[in-house]
Amino acid sequence: MKSILKGAAFGVLATTMMAGSASASELVITFDDLNPAPKAAFEAAVEAFRAANPDIEVTANNGDREAHKNTIRSALQNDAPDVITWYPGNRMAPFVDAGLFMDISDLWASDPNLSQHFEAIKPTMSRDGKQWGVPYSYYQWGVYYRKDIFDKLGLSEPTTWDEMLAACDVMKENGVTPFTIGTKFLWTAAGVFDYLNLRTNGYEVHNALTAGEIKYTDDRIRATFANWETMLERCSFVDNHATMSWQEALAPFANGDAAMYVMGNFAVAGMKDAGLTEEQIDFFQFPEITPGLPRAEEAPADAFFIPANATNVENAKKFLAFVASPEVQAEWNKAIGQLPPNSAAAINEDDKFIVEGMETLSTASGLAQFYDRDAPAAMAQAGMEGFQRFMLDPSTLDEVLTELDRVQGEVY
Repeated sequence: MKSILKGAAFGVLATTMMAGSASASELVITFDDLNPAPKAAFEAAVEAFRAANPDIEVTANNGDREAHKNTIRSALQNDAPDVITWYPGNRMAPFVDAGLFMDISDLWASDPNLSQHFEAIKPTMSRDGKQWGVPYSYYQWGVYYRKDIFDKLGLSEPTTWDEMLAACDVMKENGVTPFTIGTKFLWTAAGVFDYLNLRTNGYEVHNALTAGEIKYTDDRIRATFANWETMLERCSFVDNHATMSWQEALAPFANGDAAMYVMGNFAVAGMKDAGLTEEQIDFFQFPEITPGLPRAEEAPADAFFIPANATNVENAKKFLAFVASPEVQAEWNKAIGQLPPNSAAAINEDDKFIVEGMETLSTASGLAQFYDRDAPAAMAQAGMEGFQRFMLDPSTLDEVLTELDRVQGEVY
């Protein structure tokens, strides 16, 4: 596929986007990822937009993601850019509720790409029946596993909870720890919790919890932790996981001491860097726990928003419509190894994990953003600390849940 900067498909897109261009005007964009591939993909999209809209003077700023998290509220309240990056779901809620993001429902209704090809992710961009941003990328979570170990032990991909527990028994009988994980930075434990809760209770209960509408001591959430305790007993995780980052936890996966990893697709590159071949790694959806429960998936997304006090709103909407186009979405996500939210965008069909990811997410009943995005920051921090504590000592469950109820009462 040719670059969006040079290819014929982009030439058609540029001509379309240039239609009706007026006198010179401005657009200021704030991005938040300095890693090489995302940085290059953003810069390529901006250059493509400039080529398609020569009448618009574009200023593109990029900065550190963690710093962006700490400064975005100030930026929105003061000298805001015209377009800014942030997260969908409950993480956008405080800014929506404070009137700091602009309602762009009109763009979603009028733009064919948004109105027709973003159905799966539209709920996570919506609040109060309105749409507030445009996602440019997302990726699947699930269970990555050592296919060569499964083959050696005569195991197949489990589709139910009982099948996974039985597979764990076989692994442990053969000296293999079923799961690796590194919880030093906490969020990896949240990924396990999210899937257990989505499979035990479903998408609506999961969202109600992260929105502060039900308590952590609720019987339904206790059922999630009961399943987690079973997982700790029957499946088990590597020792000393609280001392390891997610990258360090790749080592027992790569050397064959552990066979599975509940993780996002971004980890595949690290698995290959650790010496594994693509033939040794495979992926399956986290198994069904409650029979018949609609299958929701974990699919963190990154999106662009228009601040409520943006100066150049018309140009900002042009940029969001440009980013929503299938050509731009395809090139952007090919460059960063992730999935385009636009269902009409081409994907890298040479990457089996991208192909499986698209199938997984396009057929899901709902898409969760990830616990530390779906829950407010203070609640997420306390929750993830509680998850790690529980994993290290399940007997602390009552203390953990009581403390999370207390924090919930303060946060919401």
